[in-house]
Amino acid sequence: MSRYTAVTESDRSAMLEAIGVGSLDELFAEIPVELRRERPLELPDGLGEAEVFAHLRELAARNRSADDEISFLGGGFYDHYVPAVIDMLLERSEFLTPYTPYQPEVSQGGLQAMFEFQTAICELTGMDVSNASVYDGPSALAAAGYLAKLTNGRPRFVISRAVAPQARETLRTLSAGFGTTVTEVGLRDGATDLAAWTEAIDDEVGAAFVALPGYLGTVEDLQPLVDAARAHGALVVCSADPIALGILEPPGSYGVDVCVGEGQALGNRLDFGGPSFGFFAARAEHLRRMPGRIAGETRDLDGRRGFVLTLQTREQHIRREKATSNICTAQALNALAGVVYLSWLGRAGLCELAELIARRTAYARERLCEIEGVHAIGGGPVVREFAVSLGLPDRDSVRRVVLRCAGERVCPGHPLGRDVPEHPDGLLVAITERRSREEIDLLADVLGRALLAERASSAAAGGGGS
Repeated sequence: MSRYTAVTESDRSAMLEAIGVGSLDELFAEIPVELRRERPLELPDGLGEAEVFAHLRELAARNRSADDEISFLGGGFYDHYVPAVIDMLLERSEFLTPYTPYQPEVSQGGLQAMFEFQTAICELTGMDVSNASVYDGPSALAAAGYLAKLTNGRPRFVISRAVAPQARETLRTLSAGFGTTVTEVGLRDGATDLAAWTEAIDDEVGAAFVALPGYLGTVEDLQPLVDAARAHGALVVCSADPIALGILEPPGSYGVDVCVGEGQALGNRLDFGGPSFGFFAARAEHLRRMPGRIAGETRDLDGRRGFVLTLQTREQHIRREKATSNICTAQALNALAGVVYLSWLGRAGLCELAELIARRTAYARERLCEIEGVHAIGGGPVVREFAVSLGLPDRDSVRRVVLRCAGERVCPGHPLGRDVPEHPDGLLVAITERRSREEIDLLADVLGRALLAERASSAAAGGGGS
């Protein structure tokens, strides 16, 4: 017997009468007939709490987390160590439960956290101003495109394929909404093709988008790219890896207008891809067109230091359709994790972390390129990840190699064939401080065996068919 009481005909009639319709057909008259389901949903009876818990536990046991295997996945999300102090602070009720600090007199802690976050991001990126975070890295880059559209109204964007594919796709999607076309410029040896970049930019380009480092891991000289764009009056947007900025020249020093990026690496776990936060920093002249919220420092009537939200007219809760941004909230809790993480590391700690990762990344690229048939894609400097060609005929072969490695509880990296089709046999390998030299050696051994097995299997299949 079902544990739920069925709705009687009199109950249904009473409900329809209460909302002013005479029948179910009249209620759903606006829905086209071809979209209606004519048979009832085949739903089982409900379960009790204990049964639901047991079922969910069974489903969860099928997953394998980064703590269950050695993971070299990257491409924007990374397996970093998250110190215990982050969870301790995030779980405090004054941070965990508040939503929007519209009343500054009762939201000083949350507003100060935003202000400190903005300060840290400005110092990290070399920019003048930062907002209090946005949803993620790709949406931050797309929002930078809208800022450019509001600034100069030009009809074209140019973006390097060194920018992460998810960010490029998000930019194309948003740009279609306000009538701006997006031109992609390809790579040469893992870095932006400078000649093609220069040719693609003209006086109709409103913004040019670059990355530091690029999606394939290469750290390229941004200055020629920036200069080529600014020569035509285009804004320059840089998508940056915050960990790599521990040892790289900050984007602000190249003269970019906006610096954005994905903040997951700053104190946020992988958690199946989210949640995380995006950061957005810019030169001061773009302050009034920036998305999201900005916390400012002020003094109250008694001269005491205080914090407030500033320039809220950017948001739709005040300006509605004239707003420069429809972001009326932010990933404040995740951004808090970011500023706690940066404070925990400190300036010296961030530099030491980035240096450690860069050394291990160089070692990993050297070790993998010792495997027969494997060679680096692009020979430029790298910080935390790099791309290699596995010398295989197609994407399916790479997938089988990855599955062979997974059988030994090693995730060797991200296959590039879908996101970077010009490298169908490519593998993107990421290194964090959690990956020791011993684990890198294990990756080389496991990947080498998997490649040998795949080639042997392919040869046997080819021989059997001849």
